[in-house]
Amino acid sequence: MITIQKIHHVAYRCKDAKQTVEFYKNYLNMDLLVCIAEDKVPSTKEPDPYMHVFLDAGNGNILAFFEITGHQEMDRDQNTPVWVQHIAFQVKDSEALEEAKNELSKKGLDVLGITEHGIIRSIYFFDPNGHRVELTCVTGTEAEMRELKNIAPAMLEEWSRTKRPPRQSQWLHEKEFSQRRS
Repeated sequence: MITIQKIHHVAYRCKDAKQTVEFYKNYLNMDLLVCIAEDKVPSTKEPDPYMHVFLDAGNGNILAFFEITGHQEMDRDQNTPVWVQHIAFQVKDSEALEEAKNELSKKGLDVLGITEHGIIRSIYFFDPNGHRVELTCVTGTEAEMRELKNIAPAMLEEWSRTKRPPRQSQWLHEKEFSQRRS
């Protein structure tokens, strides 16, 4: 049986490796861990020069990027709305999220939010490659998170059958509404 310990890294394409590393260092305090440059893809042996950079995203998490030169310039998936594909990083709490929003705005980034999602709060912005980045903090209680885990299979099953938001998702909206009223 396979037992996953953690995600080692998630890799995205970038337009310029140096610019990308500088962005994540300057805006999110991520240190550069490793650079790997090759003329061939190790797994396929295809000639395809690249620079692969690895950034410390905290707590053993790694964010990686590839700059490749032998292909058409990168673009996002045009069949997917821009808000769907994103990289999300968790901050400690709501205060840290508000501080991050202020800091990023002062540094000139266009920051969307703070957006309330019932069990999390988030802000959004774009990196120089056009990747949407989310900073989020968990506001849901342990009991609320357990309840969401408990209803997740039924929600997925209903979505699979109807392709419409399941009735159980009303639970989250009711919680969000009650938070605003209190």
